[in-house]
Parts: sequence; C-alpha cells; structure tokens
Amino acid sequence: MYVFRIPGIFPVLFPNWKWLGNKEEKAVYLTFDDGPHPEITKWVIETLAAFEAKATFFCVGENAQKYPDIIRLVQKNGHKTGNHTHNHLKGWENPDADYIENVKKASTPLPGNLFRPPYGRIRPSQAKKLRNMGFEIVMWSLLSCDYDPKLNREKSLNKLIKHTRNGSIVVFHDSEKAFENLKFILPPYLEFLKSNGFEMKCL
Repeated sequence: MYVFRIPGIFPVLFPNWKWLGNKEEKAVYLTFDDGPHPEITKWVIETLAAFEAKATFFCVGENAQKYPDIIRLVQKNGHKTGNHTHNHLKGWENPDADYIENVKKASTPLPGNLFRPPYGRIRPSQAKKLRNMGFEIVMWSLLSCDYDPKLNREKSLNKLIKHTRNGSIVVFHDSEKAFENLKFILPPYLEFLKSNGFEMKCL
C-alpha cells in the first residue's frame, strides 16, 4: 500500500515541521531526495528547465562531497539544496547525538538551513535539537513513491495530479533505483502543473 498523500493528522501532531508551502499562491514546491547523481540529477535539471520549473534538492552529504560539480550545477540553474544527513540515516535507529553529528557533517558540502529526514523518520527530540540549531524541518504533502521498482507508475502520476493543491510539497528521488519511474512520472506531471497555471518554486 502506498501513501501518496500525507494524512492530515501529521501536520497537527507536528506543527513545527513544514508540510506545506504557501497556500495563498498557485505554486507547487518540487523536491528531489538522495542525490546528487552525476547523470540523473543532470537529467532532472534539464527536464525542469524545459518547463521553467525550480526545485529543492535534499542531498546526502557523502554524495555532495563526491560530486561537488553537480551541486554547483544545481545552484547555477537557480535551484536550492537542502541537508538530508551525511549517510542517509534513519533517525529512529540512531542515538540523538550521532544523528545530529551526521547532519552537521553534511552541512559542510551543503550549507543552508533546510533539512529533510531520510524516510521521514526523525524523533521529536532530534527535530527539536536541529530546530534549535536553526534548521527548518521540511516534510511533504505528496509522495511519488518513485523509489519502489514495483510501483504502478500511472497510478502514482494520477494520484499526484488528483491531490495537487496550492502549496503542495512533492517528493521525487534523483537516485538510480527511482530513475525509471521518475522518467515516466516527472515530465507529464510538470506538463500538468504548467498547463494548469501552477508556478514551480524552490522552498
């Protein structure tokens, strides 16, 4: 079972985390997790450019260190980067001190205050510490589930289109395991957004 749309109870339970962008603007906030990747992230950047779209890339620190030229390419094209830990850690499975240090390590190649926990799994105590350090915890309202090789791609695309609203924060992945799904879903979704007057903005 896929959860394409975040249940409304989560923003109520965790109101200090960002689940939605500006609802007053006809805008959608595209995000890409787990990169950068030397080929896939370039493809994403080129695809976004074709639709005059901007996005936020939540990058894994070790990938950012490995491919600094791709980070520069992301920024050169008017996109933003965010911190996704250095080693793609699950907050639930790591002590707070270790988790925070891993986020700090990723801050060297990925300066800025945007942070998204891998898998969305973070303890409130970890989130509180990061917020006290100046980070904004960014979650999402719509998830493409493109990371699953068994995904029904048409269903994913249809769900994204059905549930897109002003301020939607949408998650994709610029990773190898997601690429085939991403190639199917992203271009027609961007076409839907553009043809329906949605601006595609960075967070």
